[in-house]
Amino acid sequence: MVALALTNPAGRNRRIDRAGAWILRWLLIGIALAFLAVFLALPLVIVFTEALRQGWQAYATALTEPVALAAIRLTLLTAAIVVPINLAFGVVAAWAITKFDFRGKSLLITLIDLPFSVSPVISGLVFVLLFGLQGWFGPWLQEHDLKIIFAVPGIVLATLFVTFPFVARELIPIMQEQGTLEEEAAMVLGASGWQTFWRVTLPNIKWGLLYGLLLCNARAMGEFGAVSVVSGHIRGLTNTMPLHVEILYNEYNFVAAFAVASLLALLAIVTLILKSLLEWRLARDGQRGGGE
Repeated sequence: MVALALTNPAGRNRRIDRAGAWILRWLLIGIALAFLAVFLALPLVIVFTEALRQGWQAYATALTEPVALAAIRLTLLTAAIVVPINLAFGVVAAWAITKFDFRGKSLLITLIDLPFSVSPVISGLVFVLLFGLQGWFGPWLQEHDLKIIFAVPGIVLATLFVTFPFVARELIPIMQEQGTLEEEAAMVLGASGWQTFWRVTLPNIKWGLLYGLLLCNARAMGEFGAVSVVSGHIRGLTNTMPLHVEILYNEYNFVAAFAVASLLALLAIVTLILKSLLEWRLARDGQRGGGE
Protein backbone atom coordinates (compact mmCIF):
# COMPACT_ATOMS: atom_id res chain seq x y z
CA MET A 1 0.00 0.00 0.00
CA VAL A 2 2.94 2.32 0.73
CA ALA A 3 4.30 1.62 -2.68
CA LEU A 4 0.85 2.29 -4.19
CA ALA A 5 0.58 5.64 -2.36
CA LEU A 6 4.05 6.60 -3.47
CA THR A 7 3.22 5.74 -7.05
CA ASN A 8 -0.12 7.63 -6.95
CA PRO A 9 0.70 11.19 -5.86
CA ALA A 10 -2.35 12.58 -7.69
CA GLY A 11 -4.77 10.68 -5.42
CA ARG A 12 -2.89 11.77 -2.33
CA ASN A 13 -3.03 15.41 -3.48
CA ARG A 14 -6.75 15.13 -4.03
CA ARG A 15 -7.26 13.82 -0.48
CA ILE A 16 -5.15 16.68 0.90
CA ASP A 17 -7.16 19.19 -1.15
CA ARG A 18 -10.44 17.74 0.13
CA ALA A 19 -9.24 17.86 3.74
CA GLY A 20 -8.07 21.46 3.28
CA ALA A 21 -11.40 22.43 1.72
CA TRP A 22 -13.29 20.78 4.57
CA ILE A 23 -11.23 22.64 7.20
CA LEU A 24 -11.61 25.94 5.35
CA ARG A 25 -15.36 25.49 5.01
CA TRP A 26 -15.94 24.84 8.70
CA LEU A 27 -13.53 27.61 9.64
CA LEU A 28 -15.56 30.09 7.59
CA ILE A 29 -18.81 28.76 9.04
CA GLY A 30 -17.41 29.11 12.55
CA ILE A 31 -16.30 32.69 11.90
CA ALA A 32 -19.74 33.57 10.49
CA LEU A 33 -21.55 32.00 13.45
CA ALA A 34 -19.26 33.79 15.92
CA PHE A 35 -19.87 37.08 14.13
CA LEU A 36 -23.65 36.57 14.26
CA ALA A 37 -23.50 35.61 17.93
CA VAL A 38 -21.49 38.69 18.92
CA PHE A 39 -23.13 41.31 16.73
CA LEU A 40 -26.70 40.00 16.43
CA ALA A 41 -27.70 37.48 19.08
CA LEU A 42 -25.84 39.04 22.01
CA PRO A 43 -27.31 42.56 21.55
CA LEU A 44 -30.81 41.09 21.32
CA VAL A 45 -30.28 39.09 24.49
CA ILE A 46 -29.01 42.20 26.29
CA VAL A 47 -31.99 44.28 25.12
CA PHE A 48 -34.59 41.81 26.38
CA THR A 49 -32.64 41.03 29.56
CA GLU A 50 -32.39 44.70 30.51
CA ALA A 51 -36.01 45.33 29.55
CA LEU A 52 -37.22 42.57 31.90
CA ARG A 53 -34.66 43.19 34.65
CA GLN A 54 -37.28 44.57 37.03
CA GLY A 55 -40.03 42.16 36.01
CA TRP A 56 -43.02 42.12 33.73
CA GLN A 57 -44.89 44.78 35.68
CA ALA A 58 -42.14 47.37 35.19
CA TYR A 59 -41.90 46.32 31.55
CA ALA A 60 -45.62 46.79 30.98
CA THR A 61 -45.60 50.11 32.86
CA ALA A 62 -42.82 51.45 30.65
CA LEU A 63 -44.78 50.59 27.52
CA THR A 64 -48.16 51.88 28.70
CA GLU A 65 -47.20 55.26 30.12
CA PRO A 66 -48.79 58.14 28.14
CA VAL A 67 -45.53 59.43 26.65
CA ALA A 68 -44.53 55.96 25.44
CA LEU A 69 -47.96 55.34 23.95
CA ALA A 70 -47.76 58.69 22.17
CA ALA A 71 -44.38 57.71 20.69
CA ILE A 72 -45.77 54.36 19.55
CA ARG A 73 -48.84 56.00 17.98
CA LEU A 74 -46.71 58.57 16.16
CA THR A 75 -44.41 55.85 14.83
CA LEU A 76 -47.35 53.81 13.56
CA LEU A 77 -49.01 56.92 12.08
CA THR A 78 -45.82 57.88 10.24
CA ALA A 79 -45.44 54.38 8.81
CA ALA A 80 -49.12 54.28 7.84
CA ILE A 81 -48.68 57.49 5.81
CA VAL A 82 -45.23 56.83 4.35
CA VAL A 83 -45.59 53.21 3.25
CA PRO A 84 -48.64 53.67 0.94
CA ILE A 85 -47.02 56.74 -0.67
CA ASN A 86 -43.83 54.76 -1.26
CA LEU A 87 -45.92 51.90 -2.64
CA ALA A 88 -47.53 54.15 -5.25
CA PHE A 89 -44.29 55.91 -6.14
CA GLY A 90 -42.26 52.70 -6.30
CA VAL A 91 -44.68 50.93 -8.63
CA VAL A 92 -45.08 53.93 -10.94
CA ALA A 93 -41.34 54.66 -11.05
CA ALA A 94 -40.37 51.02 -11.65
CA TRP A 95 -43.03 50.62 -14.32
CA ALA A 96 -41.91 53.79 -16.13
CA ILE A 97 -38.21 52.91 -15.94
CA THR A 98 -38.54 49.29 -17.07
CA LYS A 99 -41.36 49.51 -19.61
CA PHE A 100 -40.68 52.82 -21.39
CA ASP A 101 -37.82 54.85 -22.84
CA PHE A 102 -37.93 58.59 -22.18
CA ARG A 103 -35.68 61.56 -21.62
CA GLY A 104 -34.45 61.91 -18.06
CA LYS A 105 -34.60 58.18 -17.33
CA SER A 106 -31.05 58.10 -15.98
CA LEU A 107 -31.76 61.19 -13.90
CA LEU A 108 -34.83 59.54 -12.38
CA ILE A 109 -32.79 56.47 -11.42
CA THR A 110 -30.14 58.73 -9.86
CA LEU A 111 -32.77 60.60 -7.85
CA ILE A 112 -34.21 57.33 -6.59
CA ASP A 113 -30.77 56.33 -5.32
CA LEU A 114 -30.11 59.76 -3.76
CA PRO A 115 -31.27 58.89 -0.20
CA PHE A 116 -28.78 56.01 -0.15
CA SER A 117 -25.88 58.43 -0.65
CA VAL A 118 -27.06 61.30 1.58
CA SER A 119 -26.77 61.11 5.34
CA PRO A 120 -30.20 61.10 7.04
CA VAL A 121 -29.03 63.93 9.29
CA ILE A 122 -28.19 66.03 6.24
CA SER A 123 -31.57 65.32 4.69
CA GLY A 124 -33.28 66.40 7.91
CA LEU A 125 -31.21 69.59 7.92
CA VAL A 126 -32.30 70.31 4.35
CA PHE A 127 -35.94 70.20 5.43
CA VAL A 128 -35.17 72.58 8.29
CA LEU A 129 -33.52 75.00 5.84
CA LEU A 130 -36.56 74.77 3.58
CA PHE A 131 -39.47 74.80 6.03
CA GLY A 132 -37.97 76.07 9.28
CA LEU A 133 -38.78 79.46 10.75
CA GLN A 134 -35.69 80.98 9.12
CA GLY A 135 -35.92 78.79 6.01
CA TRP A 136 -36.92 79.63 2.47
CA PHE A 137 -40.63 78.94 3.02
CA GLY A 138 -40.64 79.60 6.78
CA PRO A 139 -42.12 83.14 6.74
CA TRP A 140 -44.89 82.11 4.33
CA LEU A 141 -45.75 79.06 6.42
CA GLN A 142 -45.82 81.14 9.59
CA GLU A 143 -48.03 83.73 7.92
CA HIS A 144 -50.55 81.05 6.98
CA ASP A 145 -50.27 79.31 10.36
CA LEU A 146 -48.81 76.14 8.85
CA LYS A 147 -46.26 74.17 10.82
CA ILE A 148 -44.03 71.54 9.24
CA ILE A 149 -40.78 71.51 11.20
CA PHE A 150 -41.11 70.35 14.83
CA ALA A 151 -44.47 68.82 13.90
CA VAL A 152 -45.87 65.64 12.40
CA PRO A 153 -45.67 66.81 8.74
CA GLY A 154 -41.92 67.33 9.08
CA ILE A 155 -41.46 63.85 10.54
CA VAL A 156 -43.48 62.36 7.69
CA LEU A 157 -41.48 64.27 5.06
CA ALA A 158 -38.13 63.25 6.55
CA THR A 159 -39.17 59.62 6.82
CA LEU A 160 -40.59 59.68 3.31
CA PHE A 161 -37.29 60.92 1.89
CA VAL A 162 -35.12 58.26 3.49
CA THR A 163 -37.49 55.39 2.63
CA PHE A 164 -38.78 56.07 -0.87
CA PRO A 165 -36.05 54.09 -2.74
CA PHE A 166 -36.90 50.76 -1.12
CA VAL A 167 -39.98 49.73 -3.11
CA ALA A 168 -38.71 51.05 -6.43
CA ARG A 169 -35.28 49.47 -6.00
CA GLU A 170 -36.82 46.06 -5.29
CA LEU A 171 -39.17 46.20 -8.28
CA ILE A 172 -36.84 47.57 -10.96
CA PRO A 173 -34.58 44.46 -11.28
CA ILE A 174 -37.59 42.13 -11.23
CA MET A 175 -39.46 44.04 -13.92
CA GLN A 176 -36.31 44.40 -16.04
CA GLU A 177 -35.80 40.63 -15.95
CA GLN A 178 -39.42 39.97 -16.92
CA GLY A 179 -39.28 42.28 -19.92
CA THR A 180 -42.32 43.60 -21.78
CA LEU A 181 -43.46 40.58 -23.83
CA GLU A 182 -46.40 39.67 -21.61
CA GLU A 183 -47.67 43.25 -21.42
CA GLU A 184 -47.36 43.64 -25.20
CA ALA A 185 -49.25 40.39 -25.74
CA ALA A 186 -52.04 41.58 -23.43
CA MET A 187 -52.29 44.89 -25.28
CA VAL A 188 -52.43 43.09 -28.63
CA LEU A 189 -55.30 40.96 -27.30
CA GLY A 190 -57.21 44.15 -26.47
CA ALA A 191 -56.50 44.66 -22.78
CA SER A 192 -56.49 48.23 -21.51
CA GLY A 193 -53.60 49.72 -19.54
CA TRP A 194 -55.28 49.08 -16.18
CA GLN A 195 -56.26 45.55 -17.15
CA THR A 196 -52.69 44.85 -18.21
CA PHE A 197 -51.36 46.15 -14.92
CA TRP A 198 -53.81 44.31 -12.67
CA ARG A 199 -53.86 41.01 -14.56
CA VAL A 200 -50.30 40.75 -15.90
CA THR A 201 -47.83 43.12 -14.26
CA LEU A 202 -49.02 43.04 -10.65
CA PRO A 203 -49.17 39.22 -10.29
CA ASN A 204 -45.60 39.01 -11.60
CA ILE A 205 -44.20 41.51 -9.10
CA LYS A 206 -46.33 40.78 -6.03
CA TRP A 207 -43.62 39.06 -3.97
CA GLY A 208 -41.00 41.67 -4.80
CA LEU A 209 -43.55 44.35 -3.95
CA LEU A 210 -44.23 42.79 -0.55
CA TYR A 211 -40.48 42.51 0.02
CA GLY A 212 -39.98 46.21 -0.70
CA LEU A 213 -42.92 47.21 1.50
CA LEU A 214 -41.51 45.15 4.34
CA LEU A 215 -38.13 46.86 4.18
CA CYS A 216 -39.76 50.27 3.77
CA ASN A 217 -41.96 49.76 6.83
CA ALA A 218 -39.05 48.58 8.97
CA ARG A 219 -36.93 51.60 8.00
CA ALA A 220 -39.85 53.99 8.55
CA MET A 221 -40.41 52.75 12.10
CA GLY A 222 -36.72 52.66 12.98
CA GLU A 223 -35.54 55.91 11.37
CA PHE A 224 -33.61 58.11 13.77
CA GLY A 225 -31.24 60.60 12.10
CA ALA A 226 -33.54 62.60 9.83
CA VAL A 227 -36.45 62.49 12.27
CA SER A 228 -34.24 63.63 15.13
CA VAL A 229 -33.37 66.83 13.25
CA VAL A 230 -36.93 67.83 12.30
CA SER A 231 -38.86 66.61 15.35
CA GLY A 232 -37.78 69.04 18.07
CA HIS A 233 -37.90 66.19 20.63
CA ILE A 234 -41.22 67.36 22.09
CA ARG A 235 -42.41 64.70 24.51
CA GLY A 236 -45.81 63.30 23.75
CA LEU A 237 -46.01 65.19 20.45
CA THR A 238 -43.05 64.70 18.11
CA ASN A 239 -41.08 61.84 19.63
CA THR A 240 -41.10 58.58 17.72
CA MET A 241 -40.04 55.33 19.35
CA PRO A 242 -36.30 55.64 18.52
CA LEU A 243 -36.25 59.23 19.85
CA HIS A 244 -38.13 58.16 22.97
CA VAL A 245 -35.53 55.45 23.59
CA GLU A 246 -32.74 58.03 23.35
CA ILE A 247 -34.41 60.39 25.84
CA LEU A 248 -35.08 57.62 28.36
CA TYR A 249 -31.51 56.36 28.08
CA ASN A 250 -30.06 59.84 28.54
CA GLU A 251 -32.18 60.16 31.70
CA TYR A 252 -30.71 56.88 33.01
CA ASN A 253 -34.13 55.26 32.88
CA PHE A 254 -32.59 52.12 31.43
CA VAL A 255 -35.44 49.69 32.02
CA ALA A 256 -37.96 51.88 30.22
CA ALA A 257 -35.47 52.61 27.42
CA PHE A 258 -34.78 48.92 26.82
CA ALA A 259 -38.49 48.11 27.10
CA VAL A 260 -39.33 50.45 24.22
CA ALA A 261 -36.23 49.26 22.36
CA SER A 262 -37.46 45.69 22.69
CA LEU A 263 -40.51 46.59 20.57
CA LEU A 264 -38.18 47.79 17.83
CA ALA A 265 -36.13 44.62 18.26
CA LEU A 266 -39.26 42.51 17.87
CA LEU A 267 -40.06 44.44 14.73
CA ALA A 268 -36.58 43.67 13.41
CA ILE A 269 -36.96 39.96 14.18
CA VAL A 270 -40.35 39.76 12.49
CA THR A 271 -38.94 41.66 9.52
CA LEU A 272 -36.06 39.20 9.18
CA ILE A 273 -38.41 36.22 9.34
CA LEU A 274 -40.78 37.66 6.74
CA LYS A 275 -37.82 38.74 4.60
CA SER A 276 -36.45 35.18 4.62
CA LEU A 277 -39.85 33.77 3.70
CA LEU A 278 -40.23 36.22 0.83
CA GLU A 279 -36.70 35.48 -0.43
CA TRP A 280 -37.51 31.76 -0.35
CA ARG A 281 -40.75 32.38 -2.25
CA LEU A 282 -38.99 34.56 -4.83
CA ALA A 283 -36.29 31.92 -5.33
CA ARG A 284 -38.89 29.18 -5.71
CA ASP A 285 -40.90 31.20 -8.23
CA GLY A 286 -37.68 31.96 -10.12
CA GLN A 287 -36.77 28.27 -10.31
CA ARG A 288 -40.28 27.39 -11.39
CA GLY A 289 -40.18 30.05 -14.10
CA GLY A 290 -36.76 28.86 -15.26
CA GLY A 291 -37.99 25.29 -15.39
CA GLU A 292 -40.93 26.29 -17.52
